[in-house]
Amino acid sequence: MSQNEAVETGAPHPLRWHILGFLGVAQLMLILDITVVAIALPHMGTDLDLTREAMTWTVSVYALTFGGLMLLGGRLADLIGAKRVVLTGLLIFTAASLVAGMADSSGMLIGGRIAQGVGAALLSPSALSLVVTLFAGDERNKALGVWSALGGGGAALGVLLGGVLTAGPGWPWVFFINAPIGVVIAVALARMLPRQVSAAPRARLDVLGALLVTTASGTVIYAFINAGDHGWLTATTGWLVVLAAVGYLAFFVWQKRARSPLMDVRLLTRRPVATGTFLIFLATALMIAVFFLGTFYFQHARGYGAMQTGLLFLPIALATMAGANLTGRAIARLGARLLAVMGLIVAAVGMAVPALALHPVSVVVGVSIAAAGTGAIFVVASATALGQVAPHEAGIASGIVSTFHEFGAASGAAIISSVAAASLVGSTLSGFTDGFVAAAVAAAIAALVAAKLTPPRPAPAAVGGETASA
Repeated sequence: MSQNEAVETGAPHPLRWHILGFLGVAQLMLILDITVVAIALPHMGTDLDLTREAMTWTVSVYALTFGGLMLLGGRLADLIGAKRVVLTGLLIFTAASLVAGMADSSGMLIGGRIAQGVGAALLSPSALSLVVTLFAGDERNKALGVWSALGGGGAALGVLLGGVLTAGPGWPWVFFINAPIGVVIAVALARMLPRQVSAAPRARLDVLGALLVTTASGTVIYAFINAGDHGWLTATTGWLVVLAAVGYLAFFVWQKRARSPLMDVRLLTRRPVATGTFLIFLATALMIAVFFLGTFYFQHARGYGAMQTGLLFLPIALATMAGANLTGRAIARLGARLLAVMGLIVAAVGMAVPALALHPVSVVVGVSIAAAGTGAIFVVASATALGQVAPHEAGIASGIVSTFHEFGAASGAAIISSVAAASLVGSTLSGFTDGFVAAAVAAAIAALVAAKLTPPRPAPAAVGGETASA
C-alpha cells in the first residue's frame, strides 16, 4: 500500500515513525535556537560591537516572533494543509539561519532572528499537527513522548552545542549548522509526507484575527521581557499588560463574529485543552527558569567557560528526555492526573536541592532531578490538550499549545531574572538561592492545582468532529 493510499483508507501511515524522527529533529532545532545563542552571545557582542540593548534583542526577538505568530501558523496548517506549512516554515528558518550567521551588524543579526521566528512559528504548530494526525490511541501518546523528549531536552542541549561550536569554529556556526540539517529534513519530508494531511475546506484567512492575536501576544511577551530588566511594578509594564489584555478581548469578540475565524475560541473552554495549556506554560517556565539560573551561576558566579558549562548541562538534557520518554510510555496505564502531580513534585524536590545548598554539584544534581519532572509534564500537557481534538482542529490546537510553550519560556526567564537580580548584577549568591526557592514553591503550588484540574486520563480522539468537554 502506498503512502497516499494508506492515508485515504484511514490506515496508519507506513512511514509515520520515520516522519516523527525528522519532525522531531526540526522541532529540536527551533528549541535549540532559544538557548544556543545565550552561550555564544558574549562572543557575538565582541565581534559585532553590540550594545546591551542589541544583545538583549538578539535573544528576545526570536521568542517574541515565535510566540506571537504561533496561532497563525496553526490556522494555516488547518486551512492549506500541514505539509505545505511545515516545508515553508522549514525553508524560511533555514534561510534565516544563514542570514544570522553571516551578520556583520546588529541590524542584520536581529533581522535574521526575526525571520527565524517567523519560520519557527509556521513550522512548530504544523509539525505537531502532523504528529497528532498521523498517530492515534496509545501510539499517539508514545509519539508525543518522543516529541516532548526532543523538545524538552533541546534547551539544555542548546547550551552544550553552543559551548562546543563557540569554542570551536566560532559563533556563526550556531546558526550555520541549521542549514544542512534543514535541507536534509525538507527533502526527506517532501518525499515521505502524503500530498495533503487533514486540510480543512478552503476558507478565507482571518487576517484581522491574526493581527489582533499576534499584536496582543507580542505585547505580553515584550512586557515579560521588559519587566525582567526594568521591574514588574513600573508604569510601562502595567500599560503593556493592559494593552495586551485589550488586544485579547478584541480578539475573542472578533472570533465570535468573523465568518472564517482564526480559531474556535470554544477550544479554550474545554477542560482538557485549558489544563494542557496551563501545564505546558508552567513546565516551560520552570525549565527555562532553572536553565537561566544554572547558566548564570556557572559562568558568572563560578567563572566557568562556555564548553564547561555546556558539558555540565548534558545530564540535565538526558534527564529531561528520560522523564518525557518514560511518561509517554506510562500515561495510558497510570493516567494523566497522577503523572502530572508526580512530575511537579519531582520538579519541586529537584529545585529545592540547590536552594538548600548552593554548590556546583548540588546545582547539577538538583536541576537534573527537576528536569526529569518537567520532561514528564511536557508529555502530560500535550496528551491532555490534544488527546480529544478532531482532525480538522489539530493545527490550531497545536498552535495554542506551542504558543503557551513560548509564553512560558519568555515569562520564566523574565520572572526568574527579577527574583535573582541581586546575583546577576552583583557578586552575592543570595539571588540564585532566592530563584531556586521561588521555582520550587511554584512547582509545589502547581502540583496542588494539577491534582484538582487535570483529567484522570487523556480522552480518546474525537469521532466525527465532536468532542466531549470532560
